[in-house]
Amino acid sequence: MAERRMRGLRGLVRAKREPAPEHSMDPRSGEIATAEWPARGSVVDNAVYVDGKRVDSPVSLADAIASLRSRPGAMAWIGLYRPGEEELTAAAEEFGLHTLAIEDAIVAHQRPKADRYDDTLFVVLRAAQYLDKAEKVAFGELHVFVGPGFVLTVRHSEAPDLSKVRARMESDPDLLRQGPQAVLYAILDAVVDGYAPVVAGLQNDIDEIEVQVFGGDPAAPRRIYALSREVIEFQRATTPLVAMLDGFIAGAPKYGVDEELQRYLRDVADHVITVTERVAGFRQMLQDILIVNSTLVSQAQNEEMTKLTAASIAQGDEVKKISAWAAILFAPTLVGTIYGMNFDHMPELHWVFGYPFAVSLMALVCGTLYLVFKRRDWL
Repeated sequence: MAERRMRGLRGLVRAKREPAPEHSMDPRSGEIATAEWPARGSVVDNAVYVDGKRVDSPVSLADAIASLRSRPGAMAWIGLYRPGEEELTAAAEEFGLHTLAIEDAIVAHQRPKADRYDDTLFVVLRAAQYLDKAEKVAFGELHVFVGPGFVLTVRHSEAPDLSKVRARMESDPDLLRQGPQAVLYAILDAVVDGYAPVVAGLQNDIDEIEVQVFGGDPAAPRRIYALSREVIEFQRATTPLVAMLDGFIAGAPKYGVDEELQRYLRDVADHVITVTERVAGFRQMLQDILIVNSTLVSQAQNEEMTKLTAASIAQGDEVKKISAWAAILFAPTLVGTIYGMNFDHMPELHWVFGYPFAVSLMALVCGTLYLVFKRRDWL
């Protein structure tokens, strides 16, 4: 079984694999290219601990393995930052890690999860960091292998800062003495604590968006959409942790986890639930804000249409008045034009009452048109 696993790991390096589903489903996966990862020198910190105290700081992975084997009951904590395939495969051969877990660690772009392979636990975590200047949330990925006497962390981003976690654990030998499970707890606690500034930053962004929306800022919808995407991504990073921690707590007695450490895990689980509830609330709030923004835009458009309609009606009234007066003035012009032709055989041309008759006819037609237009509210 172990020999087949090693052959599979070696084949993982030699074979040219098809793109992983995680990459093919994510059009932005090319933004973090493996070509930028250093093939060597990705070891951030190596340490071997005995009874909760650091006894050795090996330079290389091979030295860490040798130091661990020479000290019965010791624990190795190996930190890797964007390692290459060869480095991860070498670690897998030394610690007997499963092929599928190593492939996930190489490919990255995994969802948060916890898989157990025999006596080794493989955990994927998504760290988050709020960037104040850019007002954006940056996400990182951390893979943790926990086995008998070792912890192997593989970071694919700057966050979380595991040096602080290591310093905290080394300052508390009683906690570190509990072994790899305590290290896993400390890493989980650091990742979850890192969510708090993100929640605060998102809350501040939502408050600013509300001001933009009610202030009629045309850029508000674009910002709502961008923030909604960040909230959804944050939700994907935090929601799976609830079931993950519940599983850790439920399986703690089976794997001999210290009772005090179980209390710490329950505290982390409570923090995760709080974060997920806040994030779910943010998503609902953004949907409500988007609806409010659409309503306000529709109201503004309706008010504008009302103004345009009123202006159109007023313009129509003016046109009717002008048309009515034009018709009234046209009547005497028509009569005067006909009687001004001066034909010799035109009726009433030499009639004594011709001029008074023409003027009276003009006045009669104009008066009649005026009354008609007045009754129809054209004047």
